Amino acid sequence: MNKTINDIFTYHNATKHASGRYARSLGYMDWATQPNPFRSYEGSEQIELPLALENATPPYSIIFEHDLPCAPLLIESISQFFQFSLGLAAWKSSGGEKWALRCNASSGNLQPSEAYVILPPLKGISDKSSLSHYAPKQHKLEKLAEFESSFWSEHQEGTFLLGISSITWREVWKYGERAFRYCALDAGHAFRAVQVSAMMLGWRVQLIEGVSDEELSRIFGFDQDERYSPDEPEFPDMFLSVSPLEQQPVDLASLRSGLPERYSARANLLSSSHQKWEMIELIEEATFSTPLPRKRVENLPIPRLPSAESKQVALTRRSAQMMNAHNAAISQEQFFALLYSVKESMDGFENSANLVFFLHRVEELEQGLYILVRNKAHLSSLKRHMRSTFSWEEIREDLYLLEKGDFRTQAKQISCSQDIAADGAFSLGMLCEFSQQLHEFGPHRYKELYWECGAIGQQLYLEATSLGLSATGIGCFLDDTFHHLLGLDSNQFQTLYHFTVGRAITDSRLMTLPPY
Repeated sequence: MNKTINDIFTYHNATKHASGRYARSLGYMDWATQPNPFRSYEGSEQIELPLALENATPPYSIIFEHDLPCAPLLIESISQFFQFSLGLAAWKSSGGEKWALRCNASSGNLQPSEAYVILPPLKGISDKSSLSHYAPKQHKLEKLAEFESSFWSEHQEGTFLLGISSITWREVWKYGERAFRYCALDAGHAFRAVQVSAMMLGWRVQLIEGVSDEELSRIFGFDQDERYSPDEPEFPDMFLSVSPLEQQPVDLASLRSGLPERYSARANLLSSSHQKWEMIELIEEATFSTPLPRKRVENLPIPRLPSAESKQVALTRRSAQMMNAHNAAISQEQFFALLYSVKESMDGFENSANLVFFLHRVEELEQGLYILVRNKAHLSSLKRHMRSTFSWEEIREDLYLLEKGDFRTQAKQISCSQDIAADGAFSLGMLCEFSQQLHEFGPHRYKELYWECGAIGQQLYLEATSLGLSATGIGCFLDDTFHHLLGLDSNQFQTLYHFTVGRAITDSRLMTLPPY
């Protein structure tokens, strides 16, 4: 265990960006080997899903309440579930080039996340239990296996299972050694997108605890080496239960016994050639493990401002490329709506991430450095480890002003000199309890910390969109420069993801086309 944890510390420290020294990558764009952003399985049965664009969905502002009626499990509801979570949101076109945008955010729009669904017998899909891959480009299911199972009789009607996985190569191609971080963040983006889409249907999503990565690889067929290029392995991330219930125990014994030993469909080749990175192999091996149990918490419904239909919010979420520095101010009401939307747990477990804000332009709030303490148990440790000169003035419950002042220069510098971190209403860093989490909950926790941050990011995207604002995740930041600003000199807390919210400047040269 200690060697494995040390490998994680080695990877994390080696992949930090610093002034004048970024984490190792190829250093240029090798367009000849750019990965295909769409996974497909040759030999699989293709099941067309009916498009859900005409479906009425509840206003975004009410889907987080727990008393919405549950949709029945039908091919139509499964279609909507996927379309408004992991499906295409639009196509963009410019200069003869065309690329797809999806509902789930992705670092560099490289889309390393894939999804697999295990369904009970369902009209239009299979008269048996089935395992399928979701293909977002065509909005289809690719059926990989059919089998008999007693699993469903043990669970509430309407329950199904979902797996989220990562193809690390898609991010490695551009980002080199830091790519594993982005894959885990994108898994978090996908997780929250799935949760929100399920809420539109009155469904609940929960992480299934205690299932090892080895077992997930067996269930989804990733360990069947002959079906995948050895240079493009696929790794399991999360195993999720989707049902009308908030929580229910899941026993996989009967599911495992029914699955066939091998699946026949073969994964497509994504690139003609590949780069090898030993540091990526190190962290993939170190984190390939079993998640350890954590403390569950109960979330309370959070009041929100009236908004558009939830499907409209999901489909119009975008990553801003530039912020309008001349129209950056947002209201205090908008700011606190954004804050409270991410204050509670994203996954049903105790929070690990606290949010440090560079507050630039929020009406009736002073410019300065703030922190939202999402886990009250961290407060004393944060005060002890952070700069002793911070004032810790509580502005509202769990939101503290650390230091007054204009931090736009520091925000830009820390975000790899990107103007976008300084030109919005605010930017932030997600500061996670780090070393203690790894030692207490094991190597799998490294991925889970990024999942939490990615889920927070996806939620901020959606919340900003619902308020008529713009947002973008920032994966390029100077880790220890940020830590130094806060007075942190140990790995007790580490920043894992940065983010900014404001008003985007739209590039009029880009043409937007419908997703399907």
